[in-house]
Amino acid sequence: MSERGGLREMRAPRRWAVWGTTAWAAGILVLLVVLPLSMRGAYGDRLATHWGGSGKPDGSLPLWAAAVAPAAVWAVLAAAAVFWRAARRWRAAVLVSGGVLLAGGQVSIVRANLHHADWRDADPVSVGAVVTLFAAAAAGCVAWWVSRRPATAPASRGQGARMEIPEGERRVWLSRTANPWLRLVAAATGAVAAVAPLVGTGGPTASMWLLIVPFAVASAAVLVCSSVRVRVGERGVDVAFGPLGWPVRRWDAADVEWAGAERRTPAQVGGWGYRLSGLGTTVMLRAGECLVIRAGGKNFAVSVDDAERGAALLNSLAGARTERP
Repeated sequence: MSERGGLREMRAPRRWAVWGTTAWAAGILVLLVVLPLSMRGAYGDRLATHWGGSGKPDGSLPLWAAAVAPAAVWAVLAAAAVFWRAARRWRAAVLVSGGVLLAGGQVSIVRANLHHADWRDADPVSVGAVVTLFAAAAAGCVAWWVSRRPATAPASRGQGARMEIPEGERRVWLSRTANPWLRLVAAATGAVAAVAPLVGTGGPTASMWLLIVPFAVASAAVLVCSSVRVRVGERGVDVAFGPLGWPVRRWDAADVEWAGAERRTPAQVGGWGYRLSGLGTTVMLRAGECLVIRAGGKNFAVSVDDAERGAALLNSLAGARTERP
């Protein structure tokens, strides 16, 4: 670990961790959808998806819903883990155990329905359910153990560069950043939620809501994290999210210890969106220049242009607030 300008530089997480997470999420998604559809000739148009205490099936879904519903749940779970403000080990445990649980459940459902034209004749899934639960718990524990060592938080930089503000003048700094790919994902997931009710002729059914709700929630969450607006003024700094400028994170100028500019990449902070890592919290919308704010002993960074000017103004305003009698 080296030190430069009073700030300890952290070794960036290995790229294989980011690619491995992406491959895991994509692989589970493909399995959940492809597995039941690839066996469509081995059972009827509906699959048993729920079993009672007696071991007999008592609930079913159309084949398409049996493929899409768990995939939608996994898409929401994976998206939530990406934007979750939690420790790396928690995200790893949730992603791994959740993937094993959903994949194991899908395998058990398909296996139970094989060679049964009527879903009511499906085999019991008791053994498969128990094995899946134990496997998911074990996988989650392994993921927690592998990711248990957190990175050390960066140290304070001190005062930071300042901007000269002539007596009697007031200055404001604004910057915006948007990620078109995240907006495209939000639009695509929102379109699925909007079009889903049109698939059926009798309005949304219970199985249809399993598709509508997760995709609608995922669309809103991704849209909020697709753009950001940062304003530095007399009162401090505001970071507004999404096209509507809500929610907003605020810091009073007197609470800011220092501000600066850094170049960061998704690999350094663990991905896109609202990320937690050894570097602190980072709103990663594009690789490159980020405004870094230290307040309350914690670091917050957001990828915006002209970050050096914004940091210098914020340092000047913070210094003026703390120096007032």
